[in-house]
Parts: sequence; structure tokens; C-alpha cells
Amino acid sequence: MRQQVIAIFDIGKTNKKILLFNQNLKLVLEKEQKFEEINDDEGFECDDIEKIEAWMKAEINLIALNDDYRLKAVNFATYGATLVYLDKNGQRITPAYNYLKPMPDNVLVDFYESYGGIDEFSRNTASPALGMLNSGLQILWLKKNKPEVYTQVSTILHLPQYFSYVVSKCISSEYTSIGCHTAMWNFDKHCYHSWLATEKIQLPAPIANNESTEIVINEQQIQVGIGIHDSSSSLVPYLKVSSNPFILISTGTWCIFMNPFNDEPLTGEQLKSDALCYLSTRQKQVKSSRLFMGHIHEVNAQRIANHFGIRPDFYKNVDADELLIKKMFNKHVFFKDGISANYIDSLVDLSVFTSFNDAYHQLMIDISYLAFKTLQLVITKNDHTMSVYVTGGFARNTIFVRLLAAMLPDKTIYTSNIDNATALGAAMTLWDKAFAGAELKLDLGLKKIEAFKMNIL
Repeated sequence: MRQQVIAIFDIGKTNKKILLFNQNLKLVLEKEQKFEEINDDEGFECDDIEKIEAWMKAEINLIALNDDYRLKAVNFATYGATLVYLDKNGQRITPAYNYLKPMPDNVLVDFYESYGGIDEFSRNTASPALGMLNSGLQILWLKKNKPEVYTQVSTILHLPQYFSYVVSKCISSEYTSIGCHTAMWNFDKHCYHSWLATEKIQLPAPIANNESTEIVINEQQIQVGIGIHDSSSSLVPYLKVSSNPFILISTGTWCIFMNPFNDEPLTGEQLKSDALCYLSTRQKQVKSSRLFMGHIHEVNAQRIANHFGIRPDFYKNVDADELLIKKMFNKHVFFKDGISANYIDSLVDLSVFTSFNDAYHQLMIDISYLAFKTLQLVITKNDHTMSVYVTGGFARNTIFVRLLAAMLPDKTIYTSNIDNATALGAAMTLWDKAFAGAELKLDLGLKKIEAFKMNIL
């Protein structure tokens, strides 16, 4: 009997994947593809979007023709801050310009001043001034620096919607891509910012993420989703199953703290502390902050390994020592007083530690404190969040999660062992249409964490 599946294309900057989920949202197939970057028309590296398109089409056809599967739906979760420009015939007319491209000085002359100054504009749009990372400002760049190209532009799409368009031929826009430090969205008025109209830039009206278009391949009716921004997609499973307000901590090289229940306006101080807002699939503000935690951990753990002459992955076998943590907690060795700007201090004297075990415990105490301080940026004055979900690599770090639980005595800390949360969220947005009438039972693999028994704050 053919297994009914939803196909998700999870498009990251480094890795591109296709994942198949069955009716119970269990992963039944995962394939990864790497693509060599190419150079854009100015010699700057960018994704080879033509090859990615061809790969997607081929994979969809393979699944539709596979006797083992009955393809019910396709959706797309991609990185943000990337636009694709179409001409009046619906043909792509530019490369997929890389958001790491430098923004020329001439593009934003007097721009911020025209809209209340850089601080107010950044607050209003929840978009720190990040050059090309503000995807809306890429449109200004194209308009000013490549007018001969810009005059051909008929439609502007964010990357998830472009990939959806490649398959469905339907033009769309949605909130999660617009609300991701694009400088396009007025968070005070919940609409496109007025500067777009002033510049005569027209964008599709956003629609809900569960909208889809039906296509037919191999006599199979397939729902094609409109796509979703990857950070917002990772929230979807938790929004679906949690009946109480929560905070999600997604850990990896970057650690992202997301509070979808914080509707307080972004402040200038929060913005300066690297906090911002996303939009969720519910079209609500998600107050977010971030910490370069995985990188900080990697660099300092390597220094410990080098100093003590041990394997670089030694930390995987370090057991949490509660007595040692109680003894060390009020010290901040690795980051001076715990608020160092770069969090990587090569001047730390590791000879003060008698063992790698002591050094690593102190490192995790200091990192956990940084995480706690970063988390405070997304907690409201009248906080009602009851749970904190930790996903990713640090969910398996016992010292980190138990310290976090001790620092947040008014909350219950859970780790979640689901993998591919981004792809899972994209699948869940189309699940009702793909499997109409079925009952969804989702297991996030939650484990309640026991806090270290000490008063540490």
C-alpha cells in the first residue's frame, strides 16, 4: 500500500534537503544535496538557484512516480533575507543575490532620516540596520544601482514563495518572510511600511501560511504550499501542541530565544542588544534574541582540550557535578564579569583549573549565565510564560539545561528531541489539507528537566 506523504524542501545556506513526512508526521525519507555556489553578475558568491530549481522539480517528479508513496502536498522552508525578481512574463531576471553582499554607501543616503531616523525606523520595523540582511533594502539597491534591470521587474518574491511559484506558478506572499528583519513591515500598524509606497514598490498582499494551490502530477492531486521562513517554521510544532504560553530556545551555532507571547513593542535598548521581532504563522509578533552560543562553546572547549591534551569532543562525556557547580557558580572566569562583548577571551588563564572537568564546568556556568541574560530580553514585565522548550545540540548538555532550570525557578524546562523542527513545521502548516479528516497525534519527545537544587540568583 502506498504511503501518503508531505514533501518538504528545507533550504539552508549550506545544506539543501528534501524530507518526507507521513500522516503521523514521522520522517520516512531524508535526502541532502549540496550545491556549489556560483558568482552573481558582480562576482559575489550566491546560490545556484537554477540548479536548485531543477533538483526540486526532479525530486517532486520522482516521488510522484514512486510506487511506494502517494504525494499529498509539497512545501518549502528556506533561509530569509533573499529576494527573487520576475519580469512581466514571470521569468526570473536576476541571480539570487546573497544577503552577505556589502551594501554600497550611496543606497541609503538620507533614507533613514526620511523615516524618523535610524533608531526609530529600526524599532518600528524590528529591523536592525544590517545592510543587505534587510531584504527590503535590497530592492532600493537594485533600483538605484541597476536601474536597467529594475525597470524590468514586475513581481518581487521572497525565496520560499519563489520556490513555491516554480512548482505552482502562483504568486504569493506571507507574514513570516516579511516579518524577518526585512525593513518592510510596520510592527506598530501591522502593515507594509509606507516607504515602499513612497518608492512605488508593489509587493503581493500577504496571506496565511496554510494556503495552497492544487496541481496534478502523474494523475495525483498535490497541494503546493506558499512556503515559510525557517525560524518561524521551527515554532509551529510547539504552537500546535502547547496550551500555555512558552518560550522556545533553539540551540546550535546561533542560539535563538523566541517568545511568541510577548506583544510588547520592541524598544531601542532591546534592538541595541541584538533583539528583534519576527512574525509567526499566526501573524503575531515573536520577540526574539540571539547568542553566538555554539561558536562560543566550540572555541573555548577547543582551548580547554588543547591545554589539557585531550580529545576536542571530551565534553560529551562530562557528567554534571552539582557540588562543583555550587562551588563555582558565582565566579565568571571565561567572560570576565560575564558580560564581555565578544565572549571569547584568549587571555583566560586555564592553568587556574586543576582539571579539564573543572574548566568545562566553569565554561558551562558562564555560557549558561550569558544565555539567561539573553533570554531576559524576550521576557515581558508581566510574564505569563510557564514553559521553556530547549531544542538542538545544547538540549543534550545536562549542565546547561539543569543550570537554566535553576535560573528560572518559576518555569518548567523541557528538552525536545525532535529533529528537523523547521521541516516539521512546514509540513504541519499543510497537514489539515493533505490529510483532511484525520486525527493528528504529535509527539515532541519532551523531557522535563530537574533543576540543580540551589538558590543561585
